[in-house]
Amino acid sequence: MDASTAAINLRLALIGQPMVDADDFTSDTTIAPLLARQREMSRRLSDRLSPTDQRIQDFLDDYLAGAAASVDLPRRTLVLDQPGLARQLSLPVDADEFSSDLLSSYRLVNGVLHNPANDRRTTAGVFHIAEGGLPIPDDKIAVDRDVASRIFAAAFTPPTDALRLPWSSTSDRPAECFVSLLLRPLVVPAVEGVTPDRSLEVRFIVPGGMVANLDFVESIFGNGGDPYLPEHDASLDPEHWTGHTGLVVLAPHLVALTKKELGLPHVSEATERQKRDGQCWESEDERYNGGQAFKLCLRDARGVIATVIADNYFGYCKKEVKTQISYSANLLGNAEEEHAGGAVVFPAYNLGREWTDDRTPASHTVADVVARDPEAWLPQREGHAEHAEWDHLVLVPAGASFSLGNRTVTWAGPDGEASIPLSAGQTYLLPNGYRVHAKHRETDRTQWHLVGTSPEPTHCHKPATVSGGGKSEISKSILDAFQFGSIWVSNLTEDMDHVQRLVDGDYSHRFADPDRNGRDHRPILSPERSLGSVIKLMTPSPSFSD
Repeated sequence: MDASTAAINLRLALIGQPMVDADDFTSDTTIAPLLARQREMSRRLSDRLSPTDQRIQDFLDDYLAGAAASVDLPRRTLVLDQPGLARQLSLPVDADEFSSDLLSSYRLVNGVLHNPANDRRTTAGVFHIAEGGLPIPDDKIAVDRDVASRIFAAAFTPPTDALRLPWSSTSDRPAECFVSLLLRPLVVPAVEGVTPDRSLEVRFIVPGGMVANLDFVESIFGNGGDPYLPEHDASLDPEHWTGHTGLVVLAPHLVALTKKELGLPHVSEATERQKRDGQCWESEDERYNGGQAFKLCLRDARGVIATVIADNYFGYCKKEVKTQISYSANLLGNAEEEHAGGAVVFPAYNLGREWTDDRTPASHTVADVVARDPEAWLPQREGHAEHAEWDHLVLVPAGASFSLGNRTVTWAGPDGEASIPLSAGQTYLLPNGYRVHAKHRETDRTQWHLVGTSPEPTHCHKPATVSGGGKSEISKSILDAFQFGSIWVSNLTEDMDHVQRLVDGDYSHRFADPDRNGRDHRPILSPERSLGSVIKLMTPSPSFSD
């Protein structure tokens, strides 16, 4: 038995689950008694919850006090206390593939491939929030506390097949259990002299058959260690804890529950909001949320948030952790929520192959720059200066001319024209901070052009936005939106005249259907047109006439 198999078998034995190829364990006179003793101690201690789980259980008990169903966290779970265990458990110990109704996993040369059956991109009807906590936005679905308690209780009673671990699925006696993972996602990054790093604690609990989801979230947010050990108890390290706790439970089987069995009212007894949100039924066999995936959240201002996700789509798992990071940031204060961000953008320009500086005021000189930081610059007799530490930085006078043809940088010096070589890998800095360097063309590595970068940045910042609001776009280069290359024209004037005719053209009679003609007189550059409408206008279509 190799070390990884032994490590997993040991953890399974501690929670009373069958092991795989474990004759050495069961017959070893040293190990077997220790395992039996540990199991008996756990039984006598009633399988006590970890400190994190106890905080969550206390919250559930209080939030759902008096509700229709009580909710108890599983007392025994296979705890992923080391990074990498989830990946090992996601595939059979003696095979390279695992398949279920929910996902397929494959062992590859460079790792694993998890392919969930559902690859959702919509969020319509997904967000459900239990009443009794923080205010519920109007675009979210409000859920009665009794209904919420029944959903949470049902989440911890999945079908037996869902609990089966892929790792031992080919065994005669496969292990069937919940698997749990502790995450410590960062909320406040450390700023030296200002604040230490601070994170919240998040517990993921999933049926064993969905351990691949934990492999996914662990690869993004890391492994927080064994929640039963004091060194991983966030409450014992308040300096680095935001004071907030989260729970995420995966329960795809919930989509089979009917509205009636969850206690939703008949449509004749429902409120207007319940009717609008579909929180009522007409037929007894109507499934909750139409049998579609959803997530139900319990949260209030005390700092604990618990979510059940009725799906195993990987994206929902990642987004839920990010949602809980935002929840923690908003309650903590002095921290930006997850969707905040931006970029400091220094505009850059293609200057062609020849360029003369006309941007630097005459009052900005090399001597002034050197005088401000004399230890950083080494003045040269030609009138420029080289950086003392960074060999690629060269400070040149205002009004300098750059020529790729001659491969020189020239300027007017006190004794006439001065010149230095223009070299690849060098950045030429003008006294006002404007930078110039030579760059390969993207489509032809034998050709070069000059690039100028402004010293005055644009600060693009989004303090908050909804998902999909474009935060990441302002941090990305739009270079891939351009196609670079040379264009040869035989008669530029004639071609420009043709472009002008296209711009000025009347396209109101472009349709093959005569009834649609004569209505749309917008020119190409009309402010009433979008870029998309221009693209559509210029794209051949069967709806257009010949």
